[in-house]
Amino acid sequence: MEQNDNKKAEETETTAEAQTQTQTANVEVEKKDEVDFKAKYFYIAAEMDNYRKRMEREKENLVKYGNERVLSDLLQVVDNFERTIDMLKPDQDPKMKNVVTGLDMVKKQFIDALSKHGLTPVDSIGKDFDPNFHEAVAQEYAEGKKPNEVIKEFQKGYTLNGRLVRAAKVVVASDKQ
Repeated sequence: MEQNDNKKAEETETTAEAQTQTQTANVEVEKKDEVDFKAKYFYIAAEMDNYRKRMEREKENLVKYGNERVLSDLLQVVDNFERTIDMLKPDQDPKMKNVVTGLDMVKKQFIDALSKHGLTPVDSIGKDFDPNFHEAVAQEYAEGKKPNEVIKEFQKGYTLNGRLVRAAKVVVASDKQ
């Protein structure tokens, strides 16, 4: 009988130990799960913050550069104004001089309107050739000019809020005759 009682006591102790170990293991698993959930929460919170910042940056760029296509298309109109004015300037007729003055005023007004939206011309003549802003179409010898200096401009270049929209087509000075 005592053996049965001892066996029962041992079984009870073993069962109690197993239950305690199971409870300890469950508590450890719960703590680990809690740590995993916290880590996942912080990861998702960081991802959401990065996403919000990226969306703000994209929205800002869209506002800043969204009208780039329209403005670059309008540059053709500016070019045509300049060509027309250049062709009509030599005419000595007083009526034509008035027309040229009027066209010049409209061109300036048009360029001012474009500049309000961030479009600015690239300064070229007299500057060193910069492949980031200039497209060389020819080289010519020019006395008194240093090599790679821009001496003529066939087509103006423009930037939109610092980003190149169209490179200036230029003639560059050469050191050889």
